[in-house]
Amino acid sequence: MKKPEVLIVGAGIAGPALAYWLSRNGYRPTVVEHARQLRSGGSAIVVKGPAVPVANRMGILPQLRELATRNRSLTLLDPGGRRILQLPLTSDKAPTVEVTRADLSEVLHRSAQTEAEFVFDDTVIALDQDEGGVDVTFRRSTPQRFDLVVGADGMHSTVRRLVFGPEWQFANDLGLYGATVPLAPDAVEDPTEMTMLTVPNRMLVLHPSRTTPLAIFTFRVAQPAPHDRKNIALHKQTVADAYADVRWRAPELVTAFLDHPAPYFDPLSTVRVPSWSRGRVVLLGDAAAATALLGDGSSMAMAGAYALAEELAAHPGDHARAFAAYESRLRREVGPRQRRVGLLSGLMVPRTRPGLAVRNAVGRAVGRTNRITSRETANR
Repeated sequence: MKKPEVLIVGAGIAGPALAYWLSRNGYRPTVVEHARQLRSGGSAIVVKGPAVPVANRMGILPQLRELATRNRSLTLLDPGGRRILQLPLTSDKAPTVEVTRADLSEVLHRSAQTEAEFVFDDTVIALDQDEGGVDVTFRRSTPQRFDLVVGADGMHSTVRRLVFGPEWQFANDLGLYGATVPLAPDAVEDPTEMTMLTVPNRMLVLHPSRTTPLAIFTFRVAQPAPHDRKNIALHKQTVADAYADVRWRAPELVTAFLDHPAPYFDPLSTVRVPSWSRGRVVLLGDAAAATALLGDGSSMAMAGAYALAEELAAHPGDHARAFAAYESRLRREVGPRQRRVGLLSGLMVPRTRPGLAVRNAVGRAVGRTNRITSRETANR
């Protein structure tokens, strides 16, 4: 019997994870990615929650632990750059593991590439579906027909735009921008320490990552300009203006951002789509339900990939039921996270000095609780 053919658009986290599970459930997956290769660099992410058992079932947890960042603590600084407190971030017994997004993507790709076809430097430009399948037109490749199409192509999903509508209908702007730039290895003195400085409306983080430290800018601006994803000069000027009066290492890190040929920059948004499927096309990961600021995107992508493949296997020949069951499962995970984003954005990047004082007081309370818990555990 011919295996059902599934096109997965996007080779980041969700795409390779889904390809892995589909190939083991009797499907023939093809993954298309507009980039020429897997992306290097990237921020550190934490594989946690429902993604941990998925990674364990895939047999990749040992690899991820070998690739884990050495980050063990978060140090908060006052506006002058003086240390306020230090919080532990993990322990040897913690089930979570922090890795770079690029390392996670590479591990997932290696796991899936023997059973799935990967096509790089290409993308979808048209989708035409009927009751029997989906005719797909590519930018470069010959048109093909698939049984199902999965949009795993991130926040700015092409599949979502082609099938569900323009991005503005689903993206919910948080009023914040996010920007990152890689740094030289000697930019951090302690590879186990992440450092965060916050002033009203701006946060600056120095993250040691694994081999390439990152400067992470998260901020609001008084009068946001219309966003142009291709206008790198505007991105650089926006970051420079936002951090012009910030102390500590801000001038040095802004200079690194200005000097980089293509630093990351994007408004921070959540994505909320009323229904994640339409006919034979379904959305996965950030394309369906991005949760900015929480650091849950990659974990939700892995959990979603497993759930989607499992539901398709449980409902052979009935993609509509499978899609509905998958969406119901994942919305229970994603919904509460998205509802917390607004509160978290105000806590992470306070608008005022009183708000910043409250945030720091919460940090101190958490620090005291962690120290007490650690002592009690040690005394047992």
